[in-house]
Amino acid sequence: MNVTQDLNRVERWADTHHPLWIDFLRMALGIFIFVKGWLFIQDTAALQQIMNNSQFQWVSFGIAHYVAFAHLVGGILIAIGLITRAAILFQIPILIGAVFFINPERGFYSQNTELWSSIIVLALLIFFLIFGSGRLSADYRIKEKHDPLDN
Repeated sequence: MNVTQDLNRVERWADTHHPLWIDFLRMALGIFIFVKGWLFIQDTAALQQIMNNSQFQWVSFGIAHYVAFAHLVGGILIAIGLITRAAILFQIPILIGAVFFINPERGFYSQNTELWSSIIVLALLIFFLIFGSGRLSADYRIKEKHDPLDN
């Protein structure tokens, strides 16, 4: 069996064993990520301060803009379930950086609230990367209309 067939089997299994409440969790995750992007745009100085306090002082202001843009666009795509896995792949490096490389003693990380939310969001992103977007998604609707195997 090849990898494509294995992935299709996993995706079909996930679609049939994917309760609707998980779709609402994906939508909430997308909205949360979008709001974080909006907050980063509103306070880019704070985001730049986080970057400056990270273990990598060479991180440029361009990265801060990438984070905000990726969160805005990715959050919308995850919320509506359109190219969900691709949108998640753009989010995961950001969240890995937030969890492992940002100094939790300063900036947004007061009282570790942001650290824990980053850990939870990273775990959810990995979950949805594996299990997909579910039945209440644009991905599912598009696949439903164009999947030759379902005819």
